[in-house]
Amino acid sequence: MIDPETWPARADRLRVELVEAGKLTDDRLQAAVLAVPRHVFVPSFYEQNGSPQWERRSREDTPEEWWSAVYANRPLTTQVGQLDPDDNNLLPTSSSAPSVMVRMLEALRLDGGHRVLEIGTGTGYNAALLSHRLGAEHVYSVDVDPTLVEAARDHLAELGFTPTLRVTDGARGLPGHAPFDRIIGTCAVDRVPWAWVEQTVPGGLVLVDLKVLAGIGAGNLVRLERFQDRLEGRFDLGGYATFMHMRNAEAAPIVAPSMDRDAGEARHTTTEADVPHQVWGSYVTWFLLHLAPGAQRVTFGSVTDEETGKPGAALYVTADGSWCEVEPGEPGSSRAVRSGGPRDLWADIVAARELWATEGRPDWDRFGLTVTREDQWVWLDRPDGVHRWRL
Repeated sequence: MIDPETWPARADRLRVELVEAGKLTDDRLQAAVLAVPRHVFVPSFYEQNGSPQWERRSREDTPEEWWSAVYANRPLTTQVGQLDPDDNNLLPTSSSAPSVMVRMLEALRLDGGHRVLEIGTGTGYNAALLSHRLGAEHVYSVDVDPTLVEAARDHLAELGFTPTLRVTDGARGLPGHAPFDRIIGTCAVDRVPWAWVEQTVPGGLVLVDLKVLAGIGAGNLVRLERFQDRLEGRFDLGGYATFMHMRNAEAAPIVAPSMDRDAGEARHTTTEADVPHQVWGSYVTWFLLHLAPGAQRVTFGSVTDEETGKPGAALYVTADGSWCEVEPGEPGSSRAVRSGGPRDLWADIVAARELWATEGRPDWDRFGLTVTREDQWVWLDRPDGVHRWRL
């Protein structure tokens, strides 16, 4: 049941916040944010509050917390994977922060009559914004999770929206309803499926979160234009965004390597490299690290300081058993490094940082992506430039 007394004022405060942050400029999308009640699509969510245990928040159980969170500019975890240790079929799901949603919709350069395919229905809130903006007859959305699709369909219908929803592998797109003027992936991919290219009209746009070597956050949103033989475009300068990886019903979950290491066999060195010890927060450097030839997925974390109980050294591990542990300190200062395994992992991290510095500390808008039927590559400055990395 929609509360007519509460939610419109909350939606308006959210709209104002997004406008003032520069994330929402289109008047028609502002109208959609005002008209679409987000709480209908997020009847409950989960949060950890500093502990490993997930706690459920809902209108019935924690109304004040629930109302505040639903109309805040924050992502909400709406389904937690493996709540039941004996059930491996629960897939984690979230409702993205509204600022990311509207930023992506504005990046699509929507126009009346555009037909849009969304990959990743999720809660259905994004499909509702699209339906309000374009008309539900122009909106198509797919997800691999039938429970999510049915819930989204019900919530959309409650508001009078009837976009076309289907349960299918998002990598296949929706060929029976193609072509589309726009495809938006509210999920991350490590390669853009060629089916999306085939289902986009010439001059159309594909917007998706490219994350190389899934699971470690290396990449960003990229907007690609459809040319005759390819998709091509640049990464988004509007800030960093990250989505859950596109799911396949048969795919095995990503398993991170163990963070255990044999400290007794460590190599002990020092570094004065101009690299932050928590390099995963330097998003472009982190991207370059994972684009390097032969790169492996680098799992990361912090070692707890035994005296203070606070995060201390940064720890990096790869599946081949390589690891390094770097003490905190200002970049460029002398810090201890402990490492082990067949690769010098810290040297790889330093090399990625030095490449970034040598090339003038590029931001995301200097990077681009080209997708052809045979190949896909990330490039710096130009598709045919010196620096290209094959995916």
